[in-house]
Order: sequence, then C-alpha cells, then structure tokens
Amino acid sequence: MPTIALAQIDITLADRERNLSRIIQVLGETAAKGAKLTVFPEAALTGYCYDSLDEARPHAEPIPGPSTQRLTGICRELGCHVVYGLLEADGNRLFNACALVGPDGLVASYRKIHLPFLGVDRFTTPGDRAFAVHEAAGMKIGMHICYDGGFPESARVMMLQGADLVVLPTNWPPGSQCMAGFAVNTRAMENNIYYAACDRVGTERGFRFIGQSKICDPSGRPLAEAPHDREEILYAEIDVEKARRKKIIRVPNLHEIDRLRDRRPEMYGEIAKPKTQ
Repeated sequence: MPTIALAQIDITLADRERNLSRIIQVLGETAAKGAKLTVFPEAALTGYCYDSLDEARPHAEPIPGPSTQRLTGICRELGCHVVYGLLEADGNRLFNACALVGPDGLVASYRKIHLPFLGVDRFTTPGDRAFAVHEAAGMKIGMHICYDGGFPESARVMMLQGADLVVLPTNWPPGSQCMAGFAVNTRAMENNIYYAACDRVGTERGFRFIGQSKICDPSGRPLAEAPHDREEILYAEIDVEKARRKKIIRVPNLHEIDRLRDRRPEMYGEIAKPKTQ
C-alpha cells in the first residue's frame, strides 16, 4: 500500500526560492520515510495574502515552469511524487493552482474553481478546467483547493471518475474550524474515498492560519491529524482496494450499502442548474 504525507508548514509571502527550498527539504524527509506522495498547502510556493493583482503577478509562473522542472529532478532522485500550490500565470490571467509532479515530470495541474473573497483569490481568474483524476504513485488521485472542499459536488465528481484519494491543499483562515473538524471526514465518508486536507500554519498580513491538517479513510475515520499551531508532517497508508470497494456489507442480507448503486441522480437536477441573480 502506498504511503502519503501531508506537510503542514509555514510559508513566506512573496519568496518563491525560500519556499521551494523548504518544499525540497521536506520531500527529502518524507521520501526517506517511505512516502510516495507528499502534499503541500495551497499557495505553498508563493504565499496567499496579496493585496492586488499587480503585487501577486510577479510571483506567478507558468505550468509547466521553473518549479515543476526543478521538482521533477528532485522527484526522480527520490522516487516520489508531490502536490503543491502556486500561482499560475497564463497570458494575462492569474490562477490559484496546484501541480502534481513526479519522476517523469508534470502529471497534471488544477485551477481553483470556487473562489472566496479573500487573499489573492479576490484577483485570480476562476478555474476553467473540469475536475479530473490522475494515476500516480500507485493511486488514482483527484485535486481541488481550499474553498472547493466546501462544495460536496467537487469530491463527488472525482469519486465518480474513480478517485482513490482526493487531496485538498488549503489555507484555512480563522472561521474554518468546522471545515477542518467535520468536512474532511464527511467528504471521505460520503464518497468512500481517502481524503487528505493539507493546511498551513503561520501568519500573513493579520491572518493566522489554523493548521489542523487531516487524512481520513473511506469510512470517514481520521488516520492522522495535525495540531492548529505548529508545523507537522502526517503519514498514512492508502489501501486503494478499500476505496474502490463501494459496496459495504456490515451484516450480510441485513445491512448493506453501496455508495455508487444507491445514488439517485435523476433526483438531483437542481444541483446542476446555473446560478441565477
């Protein structure tokens, strides 16, 4: 069974080189402990609390770009994969993004779809690519970012695409304690998948991030949890067969549930209707 790690670390605003060096340092530690995938927080490369688009833009880069290229070499050397958050530059547009990189280069990237009025998300472009699942490190992995985790449709789509593990790089500010305390477990349980939320710690421009990173198994049971106030690395093993076994037999012929079969999509029409003013 592959082992994953979550790196709940502090991040320095507007210092890509320092943050990348920290990512590389942590990857050396997690790979040495057997992690085949390490997940870092949202905006781990760049920081989050920018006050304008003009301030943020110099710290963005294309995907693939300099950091994906450098991390490809590190992943090749260590035999691992990494998911990390960054600001993506694409022409005049700026995206809050994350990248999945492995020994053979960029596997996939994701652009944050749901944007709160907070930090750099006030100035970024909403993601324009559908949720997707990617094979890496012996798993089928889905990615979304922070506020996306509060929209259950996000993880549900990736479960339907076959995800074993959905990762959520995040920067939870104060007020997000219930997301950390309950939503991570719920996303895992309602989809019968592993769900891993990697938050940061530290302070940027008055926001003290709440930590509380967590990995839950397909029953919603926490496998590893981090504190709210310090850096910590979490580890857990991922049993992909457990995530793929959607039919759960608790008492044969008396208590059986199936997270796929028991859905009633014909009753969910309102969910897919466009928003109205």
